[in-house]
Amino acid sequence: MSSKHQSYTSIRYFSDLMSDYLDQKEHVKPLYHRFPKLDNFRDQIVDKKKEWDPLQNRREVLQDVLVSQYESIEDKDKTQLNIDLLGKQHTFTVTTGHQLNLFTGPLYFLYKIISTINLCKTLSHKYPEYNFVPVYWMATEDHDFEEIQYFNYGDKKVVYNRDSYGGVGRLSTDGLEDVLEVFKKLLGKHDNAQKVISLFEKGYLNNSNLANATRVIAHELFKEDGLVILDADDSILKALAIPYFKEELISQTSFKEVSHTLDSWPHEYKVQVNPREINLFYLTDSYRKRIIEKDGSYSIDDTDIRFTKEEILKELQDHPERFSPNVIMRPLYQEVVLPNLCYIGGGGEMAYWLELKQYFNSQQVTFPILLMRNSALLVTSKQLDKVNRLKLEIWDLFKEDHELTTLLTNKISDIEIDFTTQKEHLKKQFEELFKIASLTEQSFENAVKAQEHKQIKGLEHLESRLLKAQKRKLKDHLDRALELKKELFPNDSLQERQTNFSLFYQEYGPSFISKIKESLDPLDQRFSVIEL
Repeated sequence: MSSKHQSYTSIRYFSDLMSDYLDQKEHVKPLYHRFPKLDNFRDQIVDKKKEWDPLQNRREVLQDVLVSQYESIEDKDKTQLNIDLLGKQHTFTVTTGHQLNLFTGPLYFLYKIISTINLCKTLSHKYPEYNFVPVYWMATEDHDFEEIQYFNYGDKKVVYNRDSYGGVGRLSTDGLEDVLEVFKKLLGKHDNAQKVISLFEKGYLNNSNLANATRVIAHELFKEDGLVILDADDSILKALAIPYFKEELISQTSFKEVSHTLDSWPHEYKVQVNPREINLFYLTDSYRKRIIEKDGSYSIDDTDIRFTKEEILKELQDHPERFSPNVIMRPLYQEVVLPNLCYIGGGGEMAYWLELKQYFNSQQVTFPILLMRNSALLVTSKQLDKVNRLKLEIWDLFKEDHELTTLLTNKISDIEIDFTTQKEHLKKQFEELFKIASLTEQSFENAVKAQEHKQIKGLEHLESRLLKAQKRKLKDHLDRALELKKELFPNDSLQERQTNFSLFYQEYGPSFISKIKESLDPLDQRFSVIEL
């Protein structure tokens, strides 16, 4: 196989903003605090330690909440050790977050968590005087059920159909036994397939809501790594954030600060998310609705609920669990309740985090180091053998279909399709004509130019016709290449954004996750190809 790594900038699936961030372009530097280099973590630790040393009560609150959330979890010794370490002033977290996608959703769920675990190991080796705990922050308050209600097994979609309301973490698991029956029919009968079924059952059939089910599944996959899984939809944790939520309600600071950042946002990049005047929702078991302020009065969108300023502040004090941060405020809430050094996310997440530094500064909360999660393509030896027999490099398959077929046709054609030599020869012939034309009037010189242009265009047209003819002649070979690409890039998308882990787990068992852990280095910001 050719190189197992390529820069993200060479792959068409990544945004210009992320490429420029990874290249540390000067005009992007004002949007972040420290770049994710190993040596930069020392200063990040110093900043976070200074911020958190006076906040021992926060550590104790965090520990108490985690102990409660893990009460019914089995086989948790390594995670419990990390929960115990969170009470110590020399302990810090590395955090990733993800939605509660059905059965973890796409593969990059694993890559996010593995990036987090591996970074903690690297930091522990570099800074042995400190402790580093990997945290998975569950997006339990998200209310967009349509985004999480399915996963793809091969070319089949497994869907959980039900009514939804409020934060998805609070939704009951009723009806998932029917989903399991559908899923079973897609799986084989061998031992690893049975392990997949058992994991689904343990998560969804033995727990009453999606938050608890997701915790169990993620714990089973990563319990040997001491992963700490946090559900921040918790009244005790939200009580820690009351001062920040109060300021949001009264002063609408996040809107002002993020808007100010966006005023000077580099014009070449898309704005990932625009702030609202108030970036909090009102959350109940039945709904999650925007809080809207007008002339000192507060209303809950699409309801008849109204508050005066005094009433909503009392509501916040008495029931902080009813206040839910949106995408703009959630990062601040996370950094308030965790002694966190680094957030690991995908390109879209990184893009909205880059809007927030000025807001963090206004709240005197240390802005975390932002690290792009690892990305990878999983391939089998059989698929790599096909790549070689097709006379391709694995990286050729990242191209669009027309680019791939053109490249491959040029590579395997027994006829030279490139007419560059002929074009150069034609230009030399016209050089003699231009010498003659320079001795006469302008109209003749213009006629020579027009004729040269016409003949060059004619050669380009013939070159295009020859390419098309060779593509037809080599159609079987090209179709095999496109079929392989379709296997590895379902829906012309990265495998990690489409395929569920169960497709590989039922084939290889837990060893395939170990292979990913061994293959990925979170500080090596390149795309990886992993042979299973």
